[in-house]
Amino acid sequence: MAIFAQWYNFSMNYYLIAPAKTFRQDENQLTYESEQVFKTGQIVEIPLGRQTAIGIITKKVAKPEFPTKAIIRTLYDTPLPGHLVKALLWLCDYYRCPLSSVVQAALPRGITKNRRKSLALETNALYDSSSENPLSAAQKRVIKELEQNPANTLLLHGVTGSGKTNVYIELAKRTLDKGQSVILLVPEIALTSQLVTNFRRYFEHVTLLHSEQTEAIRHQLWESTLQSEQPQLIIGPRSALFAPVRNLGLILVDEAHEPAYHQDQNPKYSALRLASQMAKTILGTATPLVADYYICKQHNAIISLDELAVKSDAKTTINVIDLKNRADFTRNRFLSNQLIESIQQSLDHGEQSLIFHNRRGTAPMTICDQCGWQALCPNCYLPLVLHADSYQLRCHTCGRTLPVPTACPECKNASIHHKGFGTKLIEEELKKLFPRAKIGRFDADTDTEEKLDKVYQAVHDGAYDIILGTQMLAKGFDFPQLSTLGVVQADAGLSLPDFSSEERSYQLLSQVIGRANRGHRDSRIFIQTYQPEHQIIKNATSGDYLGMYNYLLKLRAAAKLPPYAFLLRLTMTYKTEAAVVKNVQTLFKKLRRFSTSENLSQIAITPPMPAFHEHNNSGYNWQIIVKAKSRKDLVKIFDQVEKSQYLHYDFDPYTLL
Repeated sequence: MAIFAQWYNFSMNYYLIAPAKTFRQDENQLTYESEQVFKTGQIVEIPLGRQTAIGIITKKVAKPEFPTKAIIRTLYDTPLPGHLVKALLWLCDYYRCPLSSVVQAALPRGITKNRRKSLALETNALYDSSSENPLSAAQKRVIKELEQNPANTLLLHGVTGSGKTNVYIELAKRTLDKGQSVILLVPEIALTSQLVTNFRRYFEHVTLLHSEQTEAIRHQLWESTLQSEQPQLIIGPRSALFAPVRNLGLILVDEAHEPAYHQDQNPKYSALRLASQMAKTILGTATPLVADYYICKQHNAIISLDELAVKSDAKTTINVIDLKNRADFTRNRFLSNQLIESIQQSLDHGEQSLIFHNRRGTAPMTICDQCGWQALCPNCYLPLVLHADSYQLRCHTCGRTLPVPTACPECKNASIHHKGFGTKLIEEELKKLFPRAKIGRFDADTDTEEKLDKVYQAVHDGAYDIILGTQMLAKGFDFPQLSTLGVVQADAGLSLPDFSSEERSYQLLSQVIGRANRGHRDSRIFIQTYQPEHQIIKNATSGDYLGMYNYLLKLRAAAKLPPYAFLLRLTMTYKTEAAVVKNVQTLFKKLRRFSTSENLSQIAITPPMPAFHEHNNSGYNWQIIVKAKSRKDLVKIFDQVEKSQYLHYDFDPYTLL
């Protein structure tokens, strides 16, 4: 018996495993035993308390001093690639999030289910082996510079219409030819149909991963990627980074300025930062984030592409219309006389017009003229938006709907008025002005079958006379028939109480202007604004990115904001306002004492304040913002915070709203 015990101990292997279930707040991995030899990255089933869980082997270790349980079984003989295992551990450490939530994000849902192998996957009917990717001299220069620059993360700063997609395609070809895999990140797969179509012309095998696929399809695609020995081309949103491709050589990030690359739910992370830890990464955008541009500039990692892909003599005129000058609005209260005339001119010539207004619904405010009562969401305490087509009030934060009151609930007066305007009201006005025009409205309220990604080819080919919508129209689409573009209220987002509001306004306005300024034909652009002299409006209409960049750098340096500081947002949520105020004040005092005792002079801790969304279904939300010149100091502060269900935290938030 003693001899058998010695043999048993000698042949046993021990592994550190990261379970996909949370088991203890202060611990992320557990040690298990097995007579079988496993590899780092293998996915296994393990006992966890009275249940079982799926886990990832992260390391082989020596026999511990405490007793261990045995691994039940392995799910796949093929392990996750090494770069992915390292990235998961890095993400957990850098963003201080539970490793279990990271593992859950990396593995497909229903991974233990037995799937039918006959599930039909998408076929690439667009592939043409004879297709050639036409490159301009400027694009060839950029590709050479991108390949020769030793920096791991590069910023491709290409103006709208410069042909960044052609650059992506050529870089992907060269990487695949070297036997390495490529991941192309897009902000939202449903809004990038044009880019995906372009890629499918040049590559026989393109794997799309996105949330609209069924659980079974996503699982099968993930499984085939894991087991494939060939280099892969993966296209998808931020979660595509977790695709288990072998020998990852390049990550391309399209529209790298988009907020969609920041995950707001656990695990909270920036896909841009995660990508830079995994492989050579190229951030492509016409309007880079100020912090990204600053960092890349310090490392000589900016490659500029400032020539339009389409060589043309077409002219673009930009007209700034002051909304305060009502003499320009005699024909319509929302659309200037000049814009209306230009739309009519486009209709007469069989050309398209695009009207941009980044606000959904019919009217964003419902109030009583007598007592000042305002219709607020009972969950969020934010203004309810009128949707006249369904005649209901809707909260655009939580989705709550309520009937439109016929009288004021407070004073019982019937003097209820709807103020402001959204895309639905603009659509009604356009139908009155141009009754024979075919109008397409594209926003979050559009029916599924009429969404832009479903009818993009028809829009591209000119089937719609007037295109109307919100920010989704600004995401990389090409409208070659477009000759008139109108921005109904360009300064709508400038006044939001957030450090990113001006930057976001510049990005949106620049991207929208880029839909018309692409060299296809003469175009007329009308920017309506209450603040024509605002620095951001001037920079956007003149295409002066560096002017905007330098303007915001000065403001952020003075306020100790990114890129001059790292941010940590601590949000406490309790059912009652008294409870949240009491506990957030206690936390604030504790952090201040620790900061003083450790002599952390480069840290600033803001006093507690209500969050922008002060109330929701969970209760009242108050927050503390910590700014630190060193991220290590920020982590020191965070480690003093007692973790609980009432605390939510966010490292490097892209917005404080």
